[in-house]
Amino acid sequence: MDLLHVIILAIIQGLTEFLPVSSSAHLLLVPVVTSWQDQGLAFDVALHIGSLSAVVIYFRHEIARMWWAWIQSLRTRQVDEDGKLAWAVLLATIPVAVAGLLFNDFISSTLRSPLIVAAGLIGFGIVLGIADWRHRGNRSEYQMSRWDVLCIALAQALALIPGTSRSGITITAALFLGLSREAAARFSFLLSIPVIALAGGYETLGLVQADTEVDWLALVVGAVLSGLSAYLCIHYFLAFIRKIGMQPFVVYRILLGLLLIWFFW
Repeated sequence: MDLLHVIILAIIQGLTEFLPVSSSAHLLLVPVVTSWQDQGLAFDVALHIGSLSAVVIYFRHEIARMWWAWIQSLRTRQVDEDGKLAWAVLLATIPVAVAGLLFNDFISSTLRSPLIVAAGLIGFGIVLGIADWRHRGNRSEYQMSRWDVLCIALAQALALIPGTSRSGITITAALFLGLSREAAARFSFLLSIPVIALAGGYETLGLVQADTEVDWLALVVGAVLSGLSAYLCIHYFLAFIRKIGMQPFVVYRILLGLLLIWFFW
């Protein structure tokens, strides 16, 4: 892989991992506008490591409190607000993990069509716009009920459908349930930690089983750039939605979906 290839793919991964715009749609477009070959499994793992590092570093203080509160809840069976949030993140990961194990082969072989990605971009983008416009509340992520966590967990499982966007669908569900924009985004980012870790672990297993050469320089550069772009994305996304909201991302999703239809119809 040449350096330009590494830089562009790393930045795309870092940004689209957390923005509600679907990383799969952007990665579909890359081969269309370039002559680049598939980057390979090792590079995918490196990009996931970068994205995971970014969200862990950004929320390091919250994660430390949640981790300690979760340990204390196991010892004392008493749960404070940080422990409750930690349990919410863990339990909300179960549906998407189970769905991934059961349907990964079917999704990879059947649902990776560019037109399905386009439909997901447009359809779920419109739903995000409705949620942000009509159903936004002012509750924080610490005020979620079990019902809220279950609904967001089931919504996250839908992110396996290409074009949906994991962050987009979880933010949408949280907005419908009455969370504020910032709370919906923060909870979505926290949910990404076990999901990215599981996806990276699954890809690492495939990498170990495959006997392929590794371009270590590309992996390191990709991981660093993916992490930096993801960190900046999280920081500015939270500030952006506080002032402007989700509607620009809705418009972007629709336009991107139409672009995919134009390229692949």
